[in-house]
Amino acid sequence: MIALQKSSHTHTPRKNAAGTPILRAHKLGKNFSGFAAVESVDLNVAEGSIHALVGPNGAGKTTCFNLLSKFLEPSSGEIFFRDRNITRMRPADVARLGMVRSFQISATFPHMTLQENVRVVLQRAAGLAHQFWMPARALARLDDEALRFLDMVGLSEQAGQLASSLPYGHKRALELATTLAMEPQLLLLDEPTQGLGHEDVEQVTELIRRVAKGRTVLMVEHNMSVISKICDRVTVMQRGQVLAEGSYDEVSRNPEVIAAYMGDAEEEMHG
Repeated sequence: MIALQKSSHTHTPRKNAAGTPILRAHKLGKNFSGFAAVESVDLNVAEGSIHALVGPNGAGKTTCFNLLSKFLEPSSGEIFFRDRNITRMRPADVARLGMVRSFQISATFPHMTLQENVRVVLQRAAGLAHQFWMPARALARLDDEALRFLDMVGLSEQAGQLASSLPYGHKRALELATTLAMEPQLLLLDEPTQGLGHEDVEQVTELIRRVAKGRTVLMVEHNMSVISKICDRVTVMQRGQVLAEGSYDEVSRNPEVIAAYMGDAEEEMHG
């Protein structure tokens, strides 16, 4: 169950949180064997904002996120990134446009160093993806850039360590570094604090706040404390549709949202 809560550290939305949309969905829908998992969803993610997609269990938020990030094909509706129709595009193609998804799987190579993990991404961006036969010194020019991205997530001092040696929270930070190396304009985060202990949750939350500067973030997140601290805009889903949208304070006071979460709690108690 996700608990709606009041927070003494509620984030104040940035001025551009309701500004020009970088990502738009119009009448988005997804059917599975006649079941409407997502139905007629309209969504605008403002450029420069941190936008959360939330909802009780079975609300359709994960399916909606998979549609927006292009990991699922919609049954109906359209998706636009910077006013370009990306409805039928593949994730790799939209990533090249600047819309990149992270945290959906562990995206690191465990038997490579942290620096090598980031450098692989930089090689791809530089058109050197298949040139692993090149001597290391030929790729050394990418090392400083790799260190820069590791520094963004607080891992530069561990650059020479194997990724397999990292604790779980630091692996999440490394995944974020490899994603940032793709220079995303819109960063899509799938449950970034899932499975983390309290201390790691705090670190990853602060990390997202830091890397969001100069970027747009759309995230699915179950931890409402995280959302209350960093998100400018929150879209709440229920039964495949948008139930409410606004700042965290606005949606947490919405009677329909409270009823939806209370209903989710009752189902869990009696399930």
